[in-house]
Amino acid sequence: MSDELILRLRDQTLTLKAGRPALMGIVNCTTDSFSDRTRLETLEARVAHGLKLADAGAEIIDVGGESGVTHTPMVKAKEECERVVPVVRRLVDAGLIVSVDTWKPEVAEAVLDAGAHLINDVSGLYHARLANVVAARGAGIVLMHTRADPKTDYFPDYGSRVIDDVRRVLNSLRERALQAGVRSDSIILDPGPDFAKMPGETVEVLRDLPTLAVHGHPILLAVSRKYFVGTIIHREPDQRLAGTLAALGWCAERAKFSIARMHDVREAADYLRVRAVMDGREPMPTIDRDDVRLKWLHDGEADDDEDEDPGDGGGSREPAKR
Repeated sequence: MSDELILRLRDQTLTLKAGRPALMGIVNCTTDSFSDRTRLETLEARVAHGLKLADAGAEIIDVGGESGVTHTPMVKAKEECERVVPVVRRLVDAGLIVSVDTWKPEVAEAVLDAGAHLINDVSGLYHARLANVVAARGAGIVLMHTRADPKTDYFPDYGSRVIDDVRRVLNSLRERALQAGVRSDSIILDPGPDFAKMPGETVEVLRDLPTLAVHGHPILLAVSRKYFVGTIIHREPDQRLAGTLAALGWCAERAKFSIARMHDVREAADYLRVRAVMDGREPMPTIDRDDVRLKWLHDGEADDDEDEDPGDGGGSREPAKR
């Protein structure tokens, strides 16, 4: 089987590599995100954050105008468009692949008209027309498992069959999207961590990731700062980086082709790069022996002989500093 998968998103393509998640950075244009203490209040701040995430390694920027939290009211489509469309237009003009986190067909139409490439639907096609909107513009779509209506709390009694339900629903959503005309190579599947699932159920589903890649579609790993991570380590959302990276690494080993939706893109990119080198999937970078910053904190100039090649004239190697 191939070690690469091509994802087609309108006029853009994204090459996914086996075992190495692509990164999706998050730009929240909301006032009630569950995970952000610092709000991006202006258009300039939101665009700047998206560009910063791209510079840090995000290959997709996911823009959201409505939080999924259930303790705040639903945002009207007009207001959601006012929040996200200007951001989408600016990021697309900057040459980025842009996703929009929405379940409303009216919003999807507006952002796709502004150039967005992907619709990240967290509702499980609550509005069937959403798939038609995506198909008509040749865009990509994220299809997520949930049993709850948007902005509502609902936790079904899955019994011991939560994994079976996730498999069945994702397969059904895929068929509905294909029937609406969405391209097969434009579909991403999301098992929906914490959506209509208790933390233990989320973990159970993620443990079964290899069986969820229905017909070879890539998996969205939306684990960043999630409730199930907080439940395990007992930390608030913006203190869950270590736990998030642990979940990311574990999932990356089990989902052959994936996209990781992350708040902390730079840290995730660093983690994945080190992991890839340690696994032998990427080469060890060449060494710049004059760059002492990679060795230790340094306030002055490096000594002339501190990087002397130990192979010259039988010199001895200086012990590693800790």
